[in-house]
Amino acid sequence: MNIKYIVHMVAALLILGIVATPEVQAMKNALDARQQAIVTIAAFTASGDIERLTPALHAGLDDGLTINEIKEVLAQMYAYAGFPRSLNGMAAFMKVVDERKAKGMQDEEGREASPIPADLDRDAYGAQVRAELSGLKDVPPPAAWQLFSPVVDDFLKQHLFADIFARDVLTRQERELATIAALASMTGTAGQLSYHLGAAMNTGLTEAQMHGFIEVLAAKVGKDEAAGAKEVLSGVLAKRM
Repeated sequence: MNIKYIVHMVAALLILGIVATPEVQAMKNALDARQQAIVTIAAFTASGDIERLTPALHAGLDDGLTINEIKEVLAQMYAYAGFPRSLNGMAAFMKVVDERKAKGMQDEEGREASPIPADLDRDAYGAQVRAELSGLKDVPPPAAWQLFSPVVDDFLKQHLFADIFARDVLTRQERELATIAALASMTGTAGQLSYHLGAAMNTGLTEAQMHGFIEVLAAKVGKDEAAGAKEVLSGVLAKRM
C-alpha cells in the first residue's frame, strides 16, 4: 500500500478522533479544569488551609464552576471535615465573591437545587444511593457496624446520602470527587478513602482519571497527601482486577 496514503489516512483518523496518540488519549483521560478545581477546594477546606483555599476558590470560578456549585462543595465538606471547617470555607468564599464583585467581575450564580419531594423516603433513598455507589444494584444486608450503631447508619442514609446527595447542584461523580479530595487531605481516613475511591469509579471516573486525581494532589495540594492516596488507590485497583 502507498505510504503516502497510509499517512493521510492516519492523519484523517486523528482529526476525527478515531485514532488517538498517547498525548491525545492522556488529555481525554485527565481531570478537566472544573474537576481539578473541585479537588483543590475540597482538599483545602477539609485541611483548614484557608490561605491556600482562597486562590483555589478564585481559580474555581475562573475555571467555570458557578457560585452555587462551589457553595455546594463547601457545604458537603461538613459531612467529612465538620461544621467548623465547612463554615470557615464558606466565610472565605463570601470574601472572594465580594472581592470579585467589587472589581466588576461577573461570576455565574448557577442553578439552585431542585425541590426534594416532601414524601421522599429518605432512609430508603439513602440506602439505595449508598448501594449504587458501592457498585450494587440492591441494598445489601446490614454490616456488623450498622447493627452495632443503627443511629450512625440512619444519619448516613437519611442525611448524607439523602439530604445531601439528593441535591442536584452537583452530580454524584462531582460529589465523590470532592469526597476523595477531602479524605486524602485528612489523617486516619484511609478506610473511608478506600471506599470512596471505589465509589468514585462506580460513578464513571476511569482508572486513568483516578491517577489524574493523584497527580492533581501532588501538583496542587501536597506530596504527602498524594503519596498516601496513591497507596490506597493501588489497593482499590488491585481488588477491582
